[in-house]
Amino acid sequence: MKKIEEFLESISFDKRLYKYDIQGSIAHVKMLTKCKIIADSEGKIIVKALKEIEKEIKTGKFEFHPSLEDIHTHIEKRLIEKIGDIGAKLHTGRSRNDQITLDMHLFLRDEIKEIAKLIRNLQKSILKVAEKNIDVVMPGYTHLQHAQPILFSHWIMAYFFMLDRDWERLLNTFDRVDVSPLGAAALAGTSHPIDREYTARLLGFSKVAPSSMDAVSDRDFIIEFLAHASLIMMHLSRLSEELILFSSKEFGFIELAEAFTTGSSIMPQKRNPDVCELIRGKTGKVYGNLMSLLTTMKSLPLAYNRDMQEDKVPLFDTVDTLKDSLSIYAQMLDTMKIDKKRMLAFLEGDFSMATDLADYLVKKGLPFRKAHQIMSKLVKETIKKKKGLNALTLKDFKTYSKLFDRDVFETIKVEAGIAARKSLGGTAKESVKRLIVQGKETVKKK
Repeated sequence: MKKIEEFLESISFDKRLYKYDIQGSIAHVKMLTKCKIIADSEGKIIVKALKEIEKEIKTGKFEFHPSLEDIHTHIEKRLIEKIGDIGAKLHTGRSRNDQITLDMHLFLRDEIKEIAKLIRNLQKSILKVAEKNIDVVMPGYTHLQHAQPILFSHWIMAYFFMLDRDWERLLNTFDRVDVSPLGAAALAGTSHPIDREYTARLLGFSKVAPSSMDAVSDRDFIIEFLAHASLIMMHLSRLSEELILFSSKEFGFIELAEAFTTGSSIMPQKRNPDVCELIRGKTGKVYGNLMSLLTTMKSLPLAYNRDMQEDKVPLFDTVDTLKDSLSIYAQMLDTMKIDKKRMLAFLEGDFSMATDLADYLVKKGLPFRKAHQIMSKLVKETIKKKKGLNALTLKDFKTYSKLFDRDVFETIKVEAGIAARKSLGGTAKESVKRLIVQGKETVKKK
């Protein structure tokens, strides 16, 4: 029945694996000839025909039919059409079970390399923005409330190091993707005298899956990738949220280029940060892809089950979403404008230097907890009077502690507070410059 055919087929989405299916088949054929399972002449005919089929698919001359279910069946049927019974020897010593997981290992191995490059690209964009705006001062936030003054470059470099952890996790996952399952056959191996190490070498794998049952039923490597992809998207979503806030009229810290915003259908004055919003929204979809495959796998008995056909759509969607998001983000940061004056103006009249004043009293010999109490009282009463710290006189300060002296006015300067935070990883300019140098060395790693 047509409806059943449509329900069972996977060719509509797994056809994108064609080059990996052919790559794996060529390696398998070469192994079959090496091990004298088929004749050399037959192997050469099969390899030639497989390359021709690859060209047919690439140029759009290949016809796909839902009745043939998947990419493996399509290629094998076309092979037999081209070269007859010799083509029917291709499947000797393997199964669709090890064939499909091989395709997924090959696909994800390439995609991880590409995604790792895109992460490095985005990190380079962050470094450029940080270096260009090294002197820009902004409010630092906790609980979305003014906390302490920081450098804008310090803020954006935090995302650099989030992405660096993402890069390291991806490369760590690569080790578990870089495993050849080919030769595991259906689940129990094969009686043919095959050489699994040889096919692994031909395909560039660093190791061979030790258990044939685990090899065909394992989707951990995909789930692990989806988990790490979810973390990357979470980091991009956090950055998106801040850029959405910072580009609003209320903040006005940044301006996104028009290419990354859209207008309103009714309000001509609006420029909506749609790219940031969509990346924030697509993060939920990537989380869903992870949960989808975890749920699919959670109660499957060994070995292969048709449920595993459902691994591809969430993986393909996550790969495409992640690559698009990383690529677009690098371009968006490269064209983003910073309003230095606006950021600095946000610090005027606020109390973000209160901690510095508490530290000032500590340096005069007062225990920190007492200094904190004094400053807490000072801030509350000054707010009641509708004043800022800059409006206080020395007499006002001395009302709260005799330890305050004329040097207090230097302490409450924003620039002084930033310059004082020279601790490793702090927001002082020299500290952030060290982070940038460290970052430049980091992005050289491959």
